Amino acid sequence: MGRQRHGKRVVPSDPVPHRKEEKSAAPHRKEKKKKLDMGKLFINISIGLCIFSLSWFFYALYMRSSLAKRVITLHHSPRVLDDNSTSLLGILPPAGLFWNENEESQICCHRPATPVLYQQASLLKSGLMWLRQFSEADVSLRHTCEQGDRLQGYGWLMHDGLSFGVQEIRDGDFILTTEFVKRKGGEHGGDWTWRITAKQHSSASQPPVISLLFYTAADTQGSLQAHVEDRNRLGSITGSSEELGNFKITFRKPSAGEASSAKYASYNFLKTVTQGLEKLTDIVRNSLNRRFVFSPPSGEKRPYIAVDTYKPPHHHHQQKHADTRKESDFVVHQVTVQTPFQVEVLFESGSFRDRPNQLVGSVMTEELEKRKAAFDLKFERTFGLQAKGFSAAQVKFSKAALSNMLGGMGYFHGQSVVQSAYNEYPLLYPEGALFTAVPSRSFFPRGFLWDEGFHQLLLSKWDAQVTREATAHWLDLMNVEGWIPREQILGDEARSKVPAEFVVQRNENANPPTLFLALQELVEQLPGSNEAAQLHPTMPFLRRLFPRLQTWFEWYNTTQAGPLPNSYRWRGRDKDTNLFLNPKTLTSGLDDYPRASHPSMDERHVDLHCWMALASGIMAQVARLLGEPDAEYDWTHRTLSDNALLDELHWSDHLRAFADFGNHTQAVSLQQEKVYVPPGQPRHQFPVARLVRSVRRAPKLQYVNALGYVSLFPFLLHILTPDSPRLQHILRDLRDPEKLWTPYGLRSLSKADPLYMKRNTEHDAPYWRGPIWININYLAVRALHYYGSTEGPYRDTAASLYQELRTNVVSNVYRQYVETGYIWEQYSDSTGRGQGSHPFTGWSALTVLMMAEQY
Repeated sequence: MGRQRHGKRVVPSDPVPHRKEEKSAAPHRKEKKKKLDMGKLFINISIGLCIFSLSWFFYALYMRSSLAKRVITLHHSPRVLDDNSTSLLGILPPAGLFWNENEESQICCHRPATPVLYQQASLLKSGLMWLRQFSEADVSLRHTCEQGDRLQGYGWLMHDGLSFGVQEIRDGDFILTTEFVKRKGGEHGGDWTWRITAKQHSSASQPPVISLLFYTAADTQGSLQAHVEDRNRLGSITGSSEELGNFKITFRKPSAGEASSAKYASYNFLKTVTQGLEKLTDIVRNSLNRRFVFSPPSGEKRPYIAVDTYKPPHHHHQQKHADTRKESDFVVHQVTVQTPFQVEVLFESGSFRDRPNQLVGSVMTEELEKRKAAFDLKFERTFGLQAKGFSAAQVKFSKAALSNMLGGMGYFHGQSVVQSAYNEYPLLYPEGALFTAVPSRSFFPRGFLWDEGFHQLLLSKWDAQVTREATAHWLDLMNVEGWIPREQILGDEARSKVPAEFVVQRNENANPPTLFLALQELVEQLPGSNEAAQLHPTMPFLRRLFPRLQTWFEWYNTTQAGPLPNSYRWRGRDKDTNLFLNPKTLTSGLDDYPRASHPSMDERHVDLHCWMALASGIMAQVARLLGEPDAEYDWTHRTLSDNALLDELHWSDHLRAFADFGNHTQAVSLQQEKVYVPPGQPRHQFPVARLVRSVRRAPKLQYVNALGYVSLFPFLLHILTPDSPRLQHILRDLRDPEKLWTPYGLRSLSKADPLYMKRNTEHDAPYWRGPIWININYLAVRALHYYGSTEGPYRDTAASLYQELRTNVVSNVYRQYVETGYIWEQYSDSTGRGQGSHPFTGWSALTVLMMAEQY
């Protein structure tokens, strides 16, 4: 066949068949070419898709990696505080703040009578532990402040935040008074002396015998040498570090005036090493021994407890990870003596070569009296409480409230643990330092973002430099996104105090930006004339701060945006809704305050709306001061402050109050979970029945009809205009005893609310569901003062309520302090009794500003 076709194609005498063959072959070739072209196209498309897919894959990997790193990438603008400076912008000489503003600040966070010396890191830590000898109870080694210590009271009576402090600790039948004085000199901050006085508190015939255990721990770069005298008495410690140079700590023998007990003191010491500051208590506890004999003035010899050789505890059934941290020197000096007695510890800087005399004995007493007199004078000049007619006892209380906040300022250093949506596992945040006040020495010995704004409202009145320093430290912790971890748990020692569930900080979670309140106060302190204002120390501070403020504000404005234009929604609500009566919103600062029962992206939160209105107004004000563009901030402020928009987004006609909006039902309750146990099976082999949420009616999008603190925010932050008819409803609800009013302050949730004083889980007692909180009551008193002194139809009502509420809050906080020895985290709305953590001289100390009427 092949040949026949070939013969036909080449025969010239048969043209017609030849043409027919040509015509039939051409389409065949075209079809073949078309198939080839389609194949090539398909291959090219496939290759292109593969290249695109691979490119997209690697780009996605790169972007995810890049986004994952953003959470731990610090903000690119220059730090507000210079890296090598302990003083903001050089306004104060480095020596002035080389030692932490408050030597005893860390003790005021969580160590009674323990001055802790921090600068850029844990350079040197000195502190005090103590125990009562010959007690019938088990050995009670006091060191860190714990809620269960049952001390009758402890706290600063006076503290100027810089150079001296006086603290009193009441422990059973004795009182310890700790006093310190700092004196500048040399290149490393100068000297300090610490005096501890012990006195019997009861009328018992046998004076108590006390052991004071002074300790010093160096950081990994420093070294300590113990100098022993008289066989077992530690006379002094010398040491050196890169930051402190050479120094000497001297332990003077106890004195007791006319009493003779001091000469019968017994001495012991311990020299060892530690791999972490959080281990100090355990090291001392595991070195205690009863083999020593105490000889009191009565002559009766008795065995007593003292430090001996450190013996690490055995962990027979536990496989512990080896601690790879570098060891540091740790030295303990113990003195055991019968009360009354007094002991002094002296720190001397090696660079202070021209000191006039040692800061001990009568010289220490004289310096201390000078500082006390200066403190009293400044306190009255600042707050004017005597002039307002407050009694000497009330003034003493207010001094203690301020002093405990100042004494509670700590210099923390370390790394937070953080996570973003792009990280599979938590990461360590860049190492950083934080100078901040803390809410409570015993329970919250760390920095909280929204607490700090309230703290600085008080401290800015006392010393604006402290507020500038603390605010700079907080904003220097900002990452490139504009996020600041809301709870600062820096380093191993801090993490050892925090439950694991709260350690990791997530970058979608905010906290109320209360530092804008402190900035507002600093701006208001500026002189009236522009020329004088430009020369004020606050102006260079604001210039350095402004780039970070811009990023911070923008982070809130974008990440916390709500579902509708100009609405806002807190992120970070509890996701396991089955276990909560109402899922918490920790990020709002109001924890278990009732929000929408079923969290969703449709929520709008009125308190966050008001915080953003306040923040945008202050941003506009600061921008104008600095000559920066302010139009966008001003527009945002006017938009968010528009009362018509506020009504549209948050006014509930049914509640006749401002409210959140979301997917909500009130028909919820906690009920015992049903656990099926097959017949004949033992019950203990099956899970314990829990309380779980029962939803009796399906949720729907609606206003969250809960009346309480959140409802008041348009009033609290002065967003409502003085002539707003909504103000009338707020003042009415505020004064109603069946809703918010009590003789002790405003309760956090209306007495008529279904969730009033209801537990949120079987383990979580009501927190912001009725108890009285002083920070919100301060804002309410401040708001009543504003509306009571501003022209409007409700001016007289607001002015009258102002006097009532201020009196109720101040009287109750003072009364509870007298009765219990503490300022408290919150107060019962039914009895006024202090409750929660104590001492809580964070925002509860705002009572001082209410007394002074400074808002």
